[in-house]
Amino acid sequence: MLMANLLQDLFSIVDAIFVGRLGEEQLAALTASGVVIGLVMVVMIGISTGTIALVARHIGSKEMLKAENDVAQALLLALIFTLVISPFFYFAAPYLLELLGAESGVVGYGEQYMRIIGIGAFTITLSISLSAALQGSGDAVTPMKILLFSTLINIALDPLLIFGIGPFPEMGVAGSSLATVIARGVGLPLFFYVLVKDKTILRMPWDRIKIDLRTMGAMVKIGIYSALQALIRSISNFALYGLAFSFGTSTAAAYGVGTRLRMSVLMIGFAFAAASATLVGQNLGAEKPDRAEKSAWGAVAFFEIILAGFMVIFLTFPEGIMKIFSEEVRVVEIGSEYVSVLGMALPFLGLSVVLSRAFGGAGSTRTPMMVTAIALIGIRIPLAYYLASTIGTYGIWYALLASNLIEGTIIALLFRQGRWKKVKVDV
Repeated sequence: MLMANLLQDLFSIVDAIFVGRLGEEQLAALTASGVVIGLVMVVMIGISTGTIALVARHIGSKEMLKAENDVAQALLLALIFTLVISPFFYFAAPYLLELLGAESGVVGYGEQYMRIIGIGAFTITLSISLSAALQGSGDAVTPMKILLFSTLINIALDPLLIFGIGPFPEMGVAGSSLATVIARGVGLPLFFYVLVKDKTILRMPWDRIKIDLRTMGAMVKIGIYSALQALIRSISNFALYGLAFSFGTSTAAAYGVGTRLRMSVLMIGFAFAAASATLVGQNLGAEKPDRAEKSAWGAVAFFEIILAGFMVIFLTFPEGIMKIFSEEVRVVEIGSEYVSVLGMALPFLGLSVVLSRAFGGAGSTRTPMMVTAIALIGIRIPLAYYLASTIGTYGIWYALLASNLIEGTIIALLFRQGRWKKVKVDV
């Protein structure tokens, strides 16, 4: 799972590095588009959470036919969602970017990027749902192999389509989105192949793909709070991105790069989080709640050890890290501030990321959602706007730090209480 998440995040990192060479506006367009896309794609987090929880429970209780039906319902839910968001990305892109506060040049580049993502959204949504199903079954190797293949294609296509090398057209920012869609599209048939041809513990024969409203409802019931939690995070990011734009394009670009760095580190945490969700779900299905709890805290411990290393790097070399993404002096200067404060927030991020998904693996998603709402909407956004008006851009970074500290601490205390062990999943 760690390798799969790192490969998935490499899509974003490679895009940012290449697009950053085009200029400040292009980099801001890429990162701003990522914020808007993340705001919409939170639904896939809900579908993934519900999929992992149900598949893991049914695998743990040895109900294979139910687990295989879960896969089919996850696929159908992702397909329905795609039919909604594809035209949304295509037609609403400029209005969303303007709402974010982007300037006209940034809006133009961002519109090109998001329209291509809208056309190829099915390659992303279906891959996410099928990967979650395999991870819920305990098979993390197959998604990793497929993502490795897709990532290599993306890395190869990015410079060719962005800069127009050889016979390829020079597409700029749009080239990075086209490379991502093509890479995802090439990997998608491999997911179907392993599921249809008995190459993994789960099977999904084509004749089994039928609408099951009861299973879909259970998946949505579990996943809706995770989706809301992700939506709250995206709204918070959206609001802070707008605040960053109020200080100028350089600040917005710096905030975007810093956010991508944050997500790169969290991708490692998402791997341990997904592992904890799978193990919690399977152990609860096998009626071993104490082992489920040990699995979750073990995942936290592993991630915190890794975060200690990143903390040292971020606090010691913030400027050097920013220079990887931008040559603009002002972007590097402002981004270095963000990276330094981010280093101090990492231990608390580790708690909230892993334990939130552990709650989800148990089917208890309402609690972490409520904590996130209080920390991000109730504290982060108003505190950021207040501090930014008094101490400038540092106010944004310190608000992020304060909200991460509060969220991580409260989620850890609530998980320790153990009420999640009594949650029932009936399908």
